[in-house]
Amino acid sequence: MQHYLFDQLAFVRAQISKVMKGVTEELADQIPQGYRNSIRWQLGHIYVVCERFAFQYIGMPLHLPEGYKELFENGTSPLTAPTSIPLPSLQELAFLLQEQQERIRNGLGHQMQVKVPPYTTSGGMTMETPEQFLSFDLFHEGMHLSVIKMYKKV
Repeated sequence: MQHYLFDQLAFVRAQISKVMKGVTEELADQIPQGYRNSIRWQLGHIYVVCERFAFQYIGMPLHLPEGYKELFENGTSPLTAPTSIPLPSLQELAFLLQEQQERIRNGLGHQMQVKVPPYTTSGGMTMETPEQFLSFDLFHEGMHLSVIKMYKKV
């Protein structure tokens, strides 16, 4: 039986895909006044953080295209990003977010309860199994989905 978190991840990613309908490459790079990031950054950040949560702590290889850490990791911003790194297209980000779900399902399907060295987020949440990391990741993706919705309105 498939783990319920895989279905929830698919649901959240479908919501992200739905909210991205009509977003142009130009709109994806706009940063609302008073903010530090764009819709494109939100998508890349969702991908990078999920990649780390799903694979890094269990010791599996990460699939991070060149420059993604510098562009989308915690604390980064398009306002300070290296201009030498080309930005991924919305199509590339959509493909990576879709493909990532399959790699998570295939790579972690029977390892969801494996204990890993504990990791504590900046907010104080401690996780020590892939199941806990993915559960927290859904919260993280939901926060960024809300930001994308807000950016589309501003």
